[in-house]
Order: sequence, then C-alpha cells, then structure tokens
Amino acid sequence: MWRIWIVLGVLLLGACTGKPSLQDEALSDRQLNLEEFFDGNVTAYGQFQDVLGTVRRRFTVEIYGTWDGNVLTLVEDFVYEDDSTERRVWTLTKTGPDSWEGTAPGVIGTATGQESGDTFNWQYTIDLPVPDGTLRVTFDDWMWLLSEDRLLNRAYMKRAGVDIGDVIITFEKQ
Repeated sequence: MWRIWIVLGVLLLGACTGKPSLQDEALSDRQLNLEEFFDGNVTAYGQFQDVLGTVRRRFTVEIYGTWDGNVLTLVEDFVYEDDSTERRVWTLTKTGPDSWEGTAPGVIGTATGQESGDTFNWQYTIDLPVPDGTLRVTFDDWMWLLSEDRLLNRAYMKRAGVDIGDVIITFEKQ
C-alpha cells in the first residue's frame, strides 16, 4: 500500500515541476534559425531518463539537413547503446517568420513549433519505436542555442497525459 502512495506522490510532484516558456527572460542575444543550424551535417548525443531519474537509453544521431527556402528536411539516423538503429525523416515547413509545422513517419497529425530568440519549442505526438513495439507519447521539446555550433535540447515526455521522463540531447553542427 505504501508503494502506491509513494508512486502517486512522485507522479504528483512530477506534474508540479516547472517547464520552460517562450515568455521566459532571454539569457542571450543569440537568434536560433532552425533552417541555418540544421542545414548540413549535425551530430547529436542524448539519453532518455524516466520520471524517477533512471537513465534508460542512450543514443547518438547523425543528421543531414537540407533547406530549400521553405522546407527543411532532416534525415536522422539513430544508433542506440544496444546497437539497434532507427531512421526518422522530418519534413518541416516554415509557416511564418518564427513558426513551423512538421511531419515524420509515426507522428500523429502535425507537429507545431515556435522560435523566440535563442529558443525553439516543438510539440507533437508520436508512436515511438521501443524494443517491445511502439509507445504513443507526447513530446514538449525545448531547444536552446548555446553557441553558433551547439544546441541543447530537453524534451518532456508524457503518455496518456502523465509525465514518463525526458530526453536530453546536445546537437553539434559540423
């Protein structure tokens, strides 16, 4: 019985944690332009951590991006610690000066995103491949341009409206 109360308490605390906002005070004068940062070769390093803080999966991603003036295509090749691989191809369309929409296999509907200064927020639902099949999750993805060639990403993940963990990724432009 105590275990149930502990799990419920952890879930309640997780739901109360603060999340970034596009209205947060800018910490730099850098301007993130996705079409510039991701045009060409980018290497990323990341890991998934569950809501209790346990690192569950690590990976690297080789990304090749092309920008045609309106559409940014990202070919992402994942390699996980267990040597499994995955390819995801994103098609992102710039819908305004700072807004984006995108699709990729497994994404439910259309992903939407907004740039603001050095920050980008990207939200979508995806049937994510996992070792035992697929898992439908919602991502609240936040990216911050740390330097001309480095981008930090923290993606908050939910399943059925409940926090399940987050993904931390560092992108390095080649």
